[in-house]
Amino acid sequence: MTLRWIGCLLALLLVVSCSGEDRARAPAVRGPGTPAYGDAIVVGTIGEPSNLLPLLASDSASHEVAGNVFNGLVRYDKNLNLEGELAESWQVSPDGLTITFHLRKGVKWHDGVEFTSRDVLYTYRVTVDPKTPTAYAEDFKQVKTAEAPDPYTFRVTYAKPFAPALASWGMGILPAHLLEGKDITKSELSRRPVGTGPYRFKEWVAGQKIVLESYHDYYEGRPYIDRYIYRIIPDNSTMYLELKAGGVDLMGLSPVQYARQTDTPEFRSRFAKYRYPASAYTYLGYNLKNPLFADRRVRQAIAHALSKDEIIHGVLLGLGQVAVGPFKPGTWAHNPTVRDPGYDPVRASHLLAEAGWRATGPDGILMKDGKPLSFTILTNQGNDQRLKTAQIIQRRLRKVGIDVKIRVLEWASLLTNFIDKRNFDALIMGWTIPQDPDIFDVWHSSKTGPKELNFVGFKNDEVDRLIEEGRRTFDQEKRRRCYWRIQEILAQEQPYTFLYVPDALPAVSARFRGIEPAPAGIMYNFIRWYVPKEEQVH
Repeated sequence: MTLRWIGCLLALLLVVSCSGEDRARAPAVRGPGTPAYGDAIVVGTIGEPSNLLPLLASDSASHEVAGNVFNGLVRYDKNLNLEGELAESWQVSPDGLTITFHLRKGVKWHDGVEFTSRDVLYTYRVTVDPKTPTAYAEDFKQVKTAEAPDPYTFRVTYAKPFAPALASWGMGILPAHLLEGKDITKSELSRRPVGTGPYRFKEWVAGQKIVLESYHDYYEGRPYIDRYIYRIIPDNSTMYLELKAGGVDLMGLSPVQYARQTDTPEFRSRFAKYRYPASAYTYLGYNLKNPLFADRRVRQAIAHALSKDEIIHGVLLGLGQVAVGPFKPGTWAHNPTVRDPGYDPVRASHLLAEAGWRATGPDGILMKDGKPLSFTILTNQGNDQRLKTAQIIQRRLRKVGIDVKIRVLEWASLLTNFIDKRNFDALIMGWTIPQDPDIFDVWHSSKTGPKELNFVGFKNDEVDRLIEEGRRTFDQEKRRRCYWRIQEILAQEQPYTFLYVPDALPAVSARFRGIEPAPAGIMYNFIRWYVPKEEQVH
């Protein structure tokens, strides 16, 4: 699902997949108490949202907030199976080309107006409108016709079979009565959204917090927790101090915090910790339009010059695993025969020499045509794991004659001034891994435009063809063959050096009850979390 391809790792560590086998050290919890309405949850987030209309947002901080304000027609349940959300049910035609959604009746927007198929049709139309600057149009461009025959029916027909079709309707549906006929890019809803979700927008204090309040008329019932507060704290260490001081109730712990700073009776009495493999990976991505990275031998050399085990143990304290591609290990789309390039500095030096980097400057840095082999890695402020990863990469590459500089930028600036403008050499970033393995938006050569997600500029005809084949069949075995081959090509081409799949390490104040870890993580049932009346503090 395209909306899951978002890059700020902290937020996704709180909402990623796990399984009973993956969970480690289940926390000791207090007695259940009596469910009661009230209290607030304060969630620490490193990145400040950029836009609370999910169609226009391309960062996870924005999507995390918007996910509590808006609903899609469908969603993944706790076992990662698709279920109805704003759609009560649906039928798929025998040829797989037409989906008819039957919408829930009586659902209200936060301003009291009834939700209808008009809203779904508007959302579809504005998504595919070429004037809308969105990274998420491609799935909906596959639709041949879309119609709303009555207020509670919405029907789409596809020109060709499209495997991610049903899941794509998990996108947040927008209010037609507030947006129709207007320029969505200038709408005040980007900072004051109106949705149908369990929480409605209350306030946004720039640089400090966003406050949501429970929507009492939510179709699934009023959430127990009255307010959902996102505190913007750009530094993870500061956030952890706030957690211990009671200023934050939920955050993703760093490996050091999880392994070395929270294993005390006092912390365990106040917080529940969870650990499970994240549906995410961290990578070193190259701007392939930079002449330095045009030769794949340079990219391959960098992969051989790095020890991923060193990064996993030095940065994650072993709380993660090696990444070798864009699919989650253990899932059907992941190719287990693709091996990591492996730490081999001698091989790295040979590849660099083959690429013409033979001379050495007085500082030991390789030269070619009088220019040093030097580049800058950009990453986002407040993510200590990425900074430490960059420092290890810097040290290892220096040993093979590559000069690396590191620049840490505030999240919104990194996104707007560097990634969107393709103004970078290399990036250390992360992606979430969606449930459906369609990777069109990140890897297809048609998605390299402004604000689109293939910002490294990867273009490969065979990968394009395989991505298209993979989304045109419902046969999982045929899809598997496509994605396994794609992974082989990416391992050879190295447009990214895939680094690691981290473990998710959320910590939650022990006063919150109703948390039930499942394959979908811990946040899927948040509206059923509660704090007994006698323990409420806000």
